[in-house]
Order: sequence, then C-alpha cells, then structure tokens
Amino acid sequence: MATVTTLDPKRRKPDTNALDQLVALVADDLADVNEIIVDRMHSPVELIPQLAGYLIASGGKRLRPVLTLAAARMCGYQGEQHKPLAACVEFIHTATLLHDDVVDESDLRRGQASANAVFGNKSSVLVGDFLFSRAFQVMVEAGSLDVLRILSNASAVIAEGEVLQLTTSNDTETSEEAYLEVIRAKTAELFAAACRIGAVVAGRSAAEEEALRSYGLNLGVAFQLVDDVLDYSAAQARLGKTIGDDFREGKITLPVVLAFRRGDDEERAFWRRTMEELDQGEDDLDRAIALMNKHNTLRDSVERARHYASVARDALGLFPSSPVKRALLEVLEFVVDRDY
Repeated sequence: MATVTTLDPKRRKPDTNALDQLVALVADDLADVNEIIVDRMHSPVELIPQLAGYLIASGGKRLRPVLTLAAARMCGYQGEQHKPLAACVEFIHTATLLHDDVVDESDLRRGQASANAVFGNKSSVLVGDFLFSRAFQVMVEAGSLDVLRILSNASAVIAEGEVLQLTTSNDTETSEEAYLEVIRAKTAELFAAACRIGAVVAGRSAAEEEALRSYGLNLGVAFQLVDDVLDYSAAQARLGKTIGDDFREGKITLPVVLAFRRGDDEERAFWRRTMEELDQGEDDLDRAIALMNKHNTLRDSVERARHYASVARDALGLFPSSPVKRALLEVLEFVVDRDY
C-alpha cells in the first residue's frame, strides 16, 4: 500500500458546491440535453446504446456540455440550438474516453470497470466511432458552418493529441512543453470549443468568442494538471479510488517530468526503470511519491494549474457581471482545489 500525500497542506478548502451551482443555473437546459443524448444514442444495433449508455451513465458532471450551456446563457442566448450542440460535445467527449481506455489498456473508469473491460476493445472502438459520427450528424442538423468548423477542428486536434501522446509514452526525456502540448490537444481543446460555440450561437462578437475560447482552453489545462496530481494524492484514497494508476502505466505527467529533471543520476535511473521499462516493485510507488515531495513537483504542478486558472479568469473580463459569470469564475477555484 502506497504512502499517499496531500496536494498542499496549507491550501484553501474549495467551495465544493461551485460546480453544482453552475449546473443548477442551467438545470432545465441540461435536462433537455440529457434527453437528446438518450434519443440520439438510439440504434437498432443493440450493443451501441448499451455500451455508450454504460459509459455515459457511469458518472461525471457533464462539465463540457454544461460549459456550452453556461456560455450561451452568459451571452444572452434565448434559442434552442445550444442544446443539441451541447449533446454533440458530450458525444465527442465520450467517444474520446472509449478510445483512450483502449489505447491506455485501462480497466477502470471513474472507479468502476471501463467499457472496454466489460464489452471488449473492438466494441469500444467501434461505438466510439459511432458517437463521433452521430455528433457530426447533429452538428449538420444544427445548420451552423461556424459550429461545424469549430467542433470538427477540435475533433481533429484531439486525435492528433492522442497520437502525440504515443510519442511521449514511457519517455522520461519528455519536456514540460511536450507534456503541455499533449494536454492542450487531448483535453483543453474540447473545453475551448465547448465554451466558444456558446458565443457563436448567440451571435456575439469575435472578441467575445475568443474570450470564451481562452477561458475554456485555460480551464481545460488547469483541469488536466490537477487530474495528474490527484493520481498521487491522498484525496484519491479517501474517495475509495486507486492511486498511482498513471505510475503503473508509465504515463509521463508533469509531476514525473519535473521530478526527473530535478533528480540526481540515481533518481533518474529509478524513473527510467519504473516508467520506461515498467519494472516496478512493491515499494516503488512509495518512492515515486517521496521523490515528488522531495522536489515539490506535486505542489508546483498545482501552482501551474493556478496560473492557467488565472488566465481563464482574466478572459471573462469582457463580460458583465451575472450569476452565470460568477459561477464560471468559481468553477476555476473548484477545479484547482478539488479533491476529485
């Protein structure tokens, strides 16, 4: 059993209701989005709604579609087009999760068996392809070339990020810049697109569209940075989740990148053995966490996340004060200081 660590013993306790408050502000719209998701997952091929529904119902806060709904609301949009587009965002996200778990050979997703562990790799890949295709069908029906361009570009960037991650997999020489390039593509790009299309459907200015894109992009980077830190934190253990999954898979995340750079020759040899060769003993996760604490790499990764959250906060300066804007700002604090 590994000795786990807190993110920062002096950190401020986040407002654990911040995300729930944002969800509450768009609750009616989100209920409609959920109906669209269920309806558009339907297929005469029984395995498709069964497998897709398994993953979609397995947990999560629907953060990405919520961002689309909230952005449209903050921009004063009164129509209905944002709802199917929010469903598109969730379909794209779910498809990427299905593909990710196959590529990463993951057996768990949000604490329960992953879809590929239950249904098999082939089924997961093909249903992921179906969800991508369904998302594009719904986009075309919405009739906005701008939205189609934004979400199709995001999908391409996400795929590029997946391939790019393969080139850094198990490579302890990975730079911080290369790591950030991967998470911008794999995670942050969909956050950016989800927020940006809220301004597009509302017909807002290019400046406001760009502001929401920046908010989403920087929120997404902060979100992934904290996710990567949490894999080594006591918070995961308190929540009944397994810590060290990234370590066992040899996944090169920022805490590892920084620990490798700051370590001596003996420590670098440890990282090469455990992360590149995947030659891991019973006590190696303990030692990995100890080295991260020695070199303050978990703390510094969270500080990087705070920086990106600050950039996201500044991006919303164009918009007047409103309940939705306040909630979006509070979500930044929640994402950085969360325990899950």
